This record gives sequence, C-alpha cells and structure tokens, in this order.
Amino acid sequence: MKKIIFKKDTVKGYNKNGIFIDKGVYIHKGAVIFSGNIILGESEIGECILLPNNVIEGATIDDKSVIGPFARLRPKTFIGKGCKIGNYVEVKNSIIGDNTKASHLSYIGDAEIGQNCNIGCGVVFCNYDGKEKHHSIVGDNVFIGSNVNIISPIKIESDTLIGAGSTITEDVPENSLAIARARQENKPKKIKT
Repeated sequence: MKKIIFKKDTVKGYNKNGIFIDKGVYIHKGAVIFSGNIILGESEIGECILLPNNVIEGATIDDKSVIGPFARLRPKTFIGKGCKIGNYVEVKNSIIGDNTKASHLSYIGDAEIGQNCNIGCGVVFCNYDGKEKHHSIVGDNVFIGSNVNIISPIKIESDTLIGAGSTITEDVPENSLAIARARQENKPKKIKT
C-alpha cells in the first residue's frame, strides 16, 4: 500500500500512487496520506493521518487527527485536533471538537460537537425533516451510545450519557443520562416452524 508523507506545506494538484489531490487543497507539512484518498475543493489538511480510501471535499482537518479508512467529509466540515473519524463515517457541515471520536458507521450532519466526545457505532443525526435541514449542538464530554438517533434540532449539554438504542427528541440537560427506547416484550410464537 502506497503512502506519501508531506515534507513541506503544499498547494498543488497531485495524482499519483492512487491519491488524487485537487488544485486548491492546502496540505500542511507532516501530513501522511495513504492510497485511495480523494481530496477535493478548498480542503485544508493538517499534520494528520488519512488512512486509505477517504473522500474529503471542502473540509478542514486539524493536527494529530486520524481519518478513515472509508470516511467521507463533506463541505463545511471542521475536524479538531486529535480526533478520530473512522470507517464509514460521514460528516457534513459540522464542527467536531478536539479529541472527539466517531470510530465507525455514523452520520453527523449539521451539528456542532464539543471536545472529548464519543459518538458510538450507528449514530445518526437526523437533520432533515423532508423540508428543511436542522442543526444540533452537543456539549463537551458527551458519550453517545451505539445506534442512537438524534432528531434535530436538539441540544445535548456537557457531561451527559445517551443510552444505546435511544431516539432523542428532546434537549438533554447537563450531567444527565438520557434513555429513550421502548421496553422489550417477549410473546409466544403463533406460527409453528
């Protein structure tokens, strides 16, 4: 697998080793980019690591972050320092605070997420109601469990925990545990197998 390490700040097109970097992309010294990456628009790549096969368009990535593999960063996205945006995570028009992690299979759209947060597997920010896009805000030190739906617009304040499998439809106050899911019922089977 090919990778390139940028030894100086660079602004130019690049199309080698399975890496495509559009003209107008600014790459800082020390960035490590593996093959399969496509970087488009006016993106800015800090001293970070882009694992294989990401699509980045009009996004900014700060230093010490790790992106991918197979992540998609869409326009107007800012990724802070020391973040992890993992495999099959899509981020659109959002700010991700320093040291926040979304490691796999999530959609973060039209959101502002604070520092030191964890976005679990399968989390979806449901930002479109069929007519308009809505914005959500997540404070610092928030843990969002797996398979959570955030129905925007929502404000989740700092130091909170969202239970796995929840659908969050109301604001969550600071220092809270939010659980929003139906109780499991087991019923006898009516059809014989």
